[in-house]
Parts: sequence; C-alpha cells; structure tokens
Amino acid sequence: MVTSSFPISVAVFALITLQVGTQDSFIAAVYEHAVILPNKTETPVSQEDALNLMNENIDILETAIKQAAEQGARIIVTPEDALYGWKFTRETVFPYLEDIPDPQVNWIPCQDPHRFGHTPVQARLSCLAKDNSIYVLANLGDKKPCNSRDSTCPPNGYFQYNTNVVYNTEGKLVARYHKYHLYSEPQFNVPEKPELVTFNTAFGRKWYLCTKWSQSVSL
Repeated sequence: MVTSSFPISVAVFALITLQVGTQDSFIAAVYEHAVILPNKTETPVSQEDALNLMNENIDILETAIKQAAEQGARIIVTPEDALYGWKFTRETVFPYLEDIPDPQVNWIPCQDPHRFGHTPVQARLSCLAKDNSIYVLANLGDKKPCNSRDSTCPPNGYFQYNTNVVYNTEGKLVARYHKYHLYSEPQFNVPEKPELVTFNTAFGRKWYLCTKWSQSVSL
C-alpha cells in the first residue's frame, strides 16, 4: 500500500458555522486526508483485498467523523476518492464497487447490510452516521448491471459510476448522486443524463449534491 502525496502530512479538518434563516445556524465539518492507495497493478485485486484497503481509509474517516460529532457538527463532507484512490482501469476498480440503490428504497445499511448484496462499505458508513448522530457524505463507486443486447452496455455487463452518497443520523441512505462531469476517469461511465439530487435535513432544507471533491450546498 502507498500513501497519496498531500500538502499536509496527515489531514485537513475544518468546522464551519452556516446560517439558516435569520436566527438559526449549524456546524458543518469538511475533511480531507492523505488516502492510502492500492499498489499499482494491471490485474484486479480480490474483493477481500479491496475491502481491506477501503477499511483502512474508513478507519481514518471514522476518527474524523467522531471528532466532528463531538464538536457539534451536524454533517461531515468527506473527499472524493477517499476510500481507494483514483488511478484505475475499468477492470481494476471493479472489486471496489458496490451496488448502491435508489434512496427511495428506504434502506438503513447498518441494520440490513445484505439487502442489496455485498455492501460492507455502505453498512459501515451507515453505522458511523447512526452511531455518531451525524449526516455523513461519502464518495464511492456504484455498479449497475446492464443488458448485453443494449449497445451502450459495457463489455463487462456493468455501468460503473463515481458516486456520492449521504446517510442521515439514523444511518438511512437519503441521497445518491452519479457524477456527470468526469475528469480523466476511464474506470467510470458518464450517466445517461445529469442528475439533480437534493435532500432535506432538520437544520437546512434542500441540500444540493454534486461530485467535485464532494461538495454539498445548503439553501
């Protein structure tokens, strides 16, 4: 395993107080860390090895999430590619991907981790949100099977998306956004059309979700 180069040796952690309306305000946390990257390889690693690497990075995020919650943050925004890095082919990124369902399915991965197949990363992120009573915005890869008869279906039978997700204080999946404007990301597909994804919280309504180093804006 290698660690990504980063201007600060360990991490950047910031708490921001945001105003909602004329009187109310809340604290949001923004976090960045030196990602533990996989070794360079042209051969896909096993799903177990991929999960081990992601758990190493989630261990780092867990510390930041707990720290943010202890300091009164209501939501934490974690960075793009924070779980496994960014230099992949379609084949080598595949072991890191999970099936991320539409939030309308009303799912708390922490309580029902096997409902949508093998989803240990989503389950752990959901539990971190639930156990610390904080909204967690994270970035990971989504895989969606497609029909080989469809001319747009990739050769491996899956669309692969760079994806942002949000879990609320109950650990429920409340938002999913597939990144549309990819930048040197051959491992991912561009969605058929841009998505406008919003979610509401008790402390700020209509958050707009996008993926450009994991941004979220509250109106």
